[in-house]
Amino acid sequence: MPFVIYVLGLGIFAEGTSEFMLSGVMPSIAQDLDIPLASAGMLVSAFAIGMLVGAPLMSLVTLKMPRRAALVGFQLVFIAAHVGAALVPHFGFLLVMRVLSAMAYAGFWAMASVAAISLVGADKQGRAMGVVVSGLSVATIIGVPGGTLLAQHASWEAAFWAVAAMTALSTIALLIALPGGRDTTTAQPRLATELRSLMQPRLWVAYATTALIVAAQFAIFSYLGALLEDVTGLSTGLVPLVLGLYGVGAFIGLTIGGRVADRAPFTLLLMGMAAFIVAATALTVTAHVAWVMIALVVLLGAANFGVTPAVNARVFSILGGTRTLGGAVNIAAFNVGIAVVPLASGLVINTGLGLAGTAWIGAALGVAHMGSVLLDRHLTRRHEAEPRSPQPSSNWSTLPLPPDNCNRNQSSRLGHRLRRSPHPADPSLGLGRSW
Repeated sequence: MPFVIYVLGLGIFAEGTSEFMLSGVMPSIAQDLDIPLASAGMLVSAFAIGMLVGAPLMSLVTLKMPRRAALVGFQLVFIAAHVGAALVPHFGFLLVMRVLSAMAYAGFWAMASVAAISLVGADKQGRAMGVVVSGLSVATIIGVPGGTLLAQHASWEAAFWAVAAMTALSTIALLIALPGGRDTTTAQPRLATELRSLMQPRLWVAYATTALIVAAQFAIFSYLGALLEDVTGLSTGLVPLVLGLYGVGAFIGLTIGGRVADRAPFTLLLMGMAAFIVAATALTVTAHVAWVMIALVVLLGAANFGVTPAVNARVFSILGGTRTLGGAVNIAAFNVGIAVVPLASGLVINTGLGLAGTAWIGAALGVAHMGSVLLDRHLTRRHEAEPRSPQPSSNWSTLPLPPDNCNRNQSSRLGHRLRRSPHPADPSLGLGRSW
């Protein structure tokens, strides 16, 4: 893998920490701002809405910009939004800053995905995306527990300052590792071409698969910190460690999934989600048993993140070379479920099912995900079975012969004119361009 792909993963780690750490920071925000925990869940939805809108919008705005300039610009906006949120601890302002930082994050992630895919061959695209997305697994191992500890022992504002500092370091690394200027080795993206690439039905089925896998994850993960503390009964100090184990599972899943995604994407998508459904269902009845809960947290992380490289590989394999806007729509699809599911989970919490009931939503979304994968596989097989249009032949055997009643002099004059012609062959004659 080119070194710059790992640098892009570092940027995803810094910014992804902000996305995932709310699971552990949300109780501190709710207490400090004196709002219900379910209302604090709106911060997750606000971030998702920002990414949903920001991914395609930022890709269109920066379509003609050099990659490094756009990537660095996104990171600077992300840093500014976190500094602003830390300086003005007001819930309404915090919501606005979450939307702004999410739009910048979406733009960075979309362009980082396209850059990573462009730097490797078709047989390594899933692995390259695995490296980039592994930044999120590292965020759950280090960033999320670290942010939770800062919120518990200092303040939630300190966690936002830490995210801003990490993002600044990744920006410096990106400036060093990624060459400046415009890429002249590949054709520049054109809006009309990018829009045409979206007119494929099976692409939107792949987008649905993306949305459902992330929705299933966040149905549980958004309130996982509160679940571990209030239902499982873990101490405040142990919650960050268990959230870190979720990240360990995610890293294991990404490592395996990244190596399998290019060879057997559909098998990986179906088996990984089946494991997720089993773990989510088991969580609903064993959430009060600490050692079982810890094991299930690791399995949930491994199963969910393990299929992520295949999800991305499916989208980019359908898009082909026109992947800028299509890749951004995939990032938006990641956040469709995140924007709605935490609100649905918040409603479930207020019913008799409680916090453990969020796992039922995750399991149901997992079943819907498997249906989407099966439909994608069916459409793909049908697409591959479609006959291809025959290509014009370049063989000299297609040269039309003179009629039988044509004399030898006429044939000689015809061959003489063809040999002297400086222009490519007339397609209507079926001639190639080799001469």
